[in-house]
Amino acid sequence: MKTDYKDSGVDIKAGEETVDNIKDIVKSTFNENVITGIGHFGAFYEVNFKEYSNPVLVSSVDGVGTKLKVAIDSKIHNTVGQDLVNHCVNDIAVCGAKPLYFMDYMAFGKLETNVASEIVKGFAKACRENNISLIGGETAEMPGIYRNEDFDLSGTIVGIVEKDKIINGSKIESGNVLVGFPSNGLHTNGYSLARKVLFEKFSLDEEITELKSDLKTELLKVHKSYLNLIRNLIGKFDIKAFSHITGGGIISNTNRVIPKEKSLNIDWTAWEIPPIFKVIQDSGNIPDEEMRKVFNMGIGLIAVVHQNDVSNIIDFAKAMDEKPLVIGEII
Repeated sequence: MKTDYKDSGVDIKAGEETVDNIKDIVKSTFNENVITGIGHFGAFYEVNFKEYSNPVLVSSVDGVGTKLKVAIDSKIHNTVGQDLVNHCVNDIAVCGAKPLYFMDYMAFGKLETNVASEIVKGFAKACRENNISLIGGETAEMPGIYRNEDFDLSGTIVGIVEKDKIINGSKIESGNVLVGFPSNGLHTNGYSLARKVLFEKFSLDEEITELKSDLKTELLKVHKSYLNLIRNLIGKFDIKAFSHITGGGIISNTNRVIPKEKSLNIDWTAWEIPPIFKVIQDSGNIPDEEMRKVFNMGIGLIAVVHQNDVSNIIDFAKAMDEKPLVIGEII
């Protein structure tokens, strides 16, 4: 009896159908800088370096973590792609970079064309919202590594910044103020702990009074993009540093951008902790210190600014429908 690739769990035809299905979705993110279509061995993006005096490329790669498990169990696949793009966008935007293009990697236990298409729709939606191009990617079917319904995602983003406009915290001084901007939930971090304590008590479809929604709706809220806010702030103010609050929480992430001889003084009473974090903490009897290490606790972005600029920055951000607040200082 003959054996073929499909017998081992890899369906080449499904891969070809997936590419056909997503071509138009991906092309919806293209701009005049993209000079190849889908299917080449490499993706080509033309950059006009003449617009810059001393251009520096900034890149980052990330994943979505075990938030994917919530998407898989909920059979909702069109949001995690947005999560990944926005997470990557934020990571280079806080360095002062303008994002240019994004590339994805998707790995499946068994490639389902409709699932892959929904994920790519999420990539494309976020790319359009952030004005970047989805120029390429890779889809792999990996039976024996993943269960049939499981998949994993990673993304790579590339942006550009003038060398003298890089924001790296080198100008931070004692007395600088931490202005926090709200998250809209867990974003893409802390899901392993959240799932452990929540799923012992609640089902994904269960309505939770404190959340005013079912659990899956809360947990699948899309990671917020701060790109527009960041670009507007750096265009008008002298921002000393930004911190994107991801895994490790407020302290760990903000320590990445402040000088070693400085430290943080966080006022943990300065904002109201969103209900989801209270539900997680109560469900697992988790100490405050552990919660602060794992989760963003309702703050997704921090700007480190001179104390004289605080009131103007807050007024400016409020005019953009943000809800900024002072959450601490550099000491």
